[in-house]
Amino acid sequence: MPLGTCRGVFHFHADVAGSRAIAPIKDPSMSLSVPTPYDELVSFACRAADAARDAILPHFRNVAPEDKTGDTPNAFDPVTIADKGAERAIRTLIEQERPADAILGEEYGEKDGTSGGRWVIDPIDGTRAFIAGMPTWGTLIGYHDGKAPVVGVMDQGFVGDRFVGWPGGAALVRGEAITPLKTRACPDLGDAIFACTTPELFTTPREQDAYDTLLRETKMLRLGTDCYAYCLLAHGLIDIVLEAGLKPFDIQALIPIIEGAGGVVTDWRGGPAEHGGQVLAAGDPALHERVLGLLRA
Repeated sequence: MPLGTCRGVFHFHADVAGSRAIAPIKDPSMSLSVPTPYDELVSFACRAADAARDAILPHFRNVAPEDKTGDTPNAFDPVTIADKGAERAIRTLIEQERPADAILGEEYGEKDGTSGGRWVIDPIDGTRAFIAGMPTWGTLIGYHDGKAPVVGVMDQGFVGDRFVGWPGGAALVRGEAITPLKTRACPDLGDAIFACTTPELFTTPREQDAYDTLLRETKMLRLGTDCYAYCLLAHGLIDIVLEAGLKPFDIQALIPIIEGAGGVVTDWRGGPAEHGGQVLAAGDPALHERVLGLLRA
């Protein structure tokens, strides 16, 4: 399937006062082959990402958050009108075109289906970054076929990056350019770039020890990366992502992107990562084994 069937990404220009003009770019002229039946799923996921982007962009750098924790002391779990609107837009498209599929979304929960497949949605992964005006958030749309996550999209409409993954391949779509993704070789921990969203994810002594070990043993750490770190790992720019406390909708769309680019993503015991919790991703399988050994020690 030509990935060019995804609608063109948007270039977004902002002046210092915050006004924005959005200019659509034509469909990419290049294409990559996605095998059946994943071609239809990729095409649909891209159209769902388009719908989400249309709901999100008018509110970026122009939104007031709500707190889902209510009056809980010392807690903050933000949500915005953009999160809710984007998930509604994705759900509406699923219900119109794929009504037999189940849905799991961060904002509106679960909907049963009869097809055996399920769409897993995080309309804005990185809501804290979103409300701070930082373009490290992304829309995550994954498809689980009843056995494993097989198609994933991470869309960052503000900067124009769309990462897409399927069995055997992954690509970055930017305007008319489509770039196949490949993780890089980095078998040595001392050469690795390590990323995670925040050290606050690591809430137990064991988790904190794991974070401290990688901080000490790797070449460089980058924080505040949200879903972008996993996609940049697939792009061959980051080597390790280690996180904890994830939900299924935080990771399922990212698994096909990483695996399609040649990387490995598991839980900290080496099992499937699709349920969230403690997650380790590495671009080089040898590096993944090395880090798993440290986590098991």
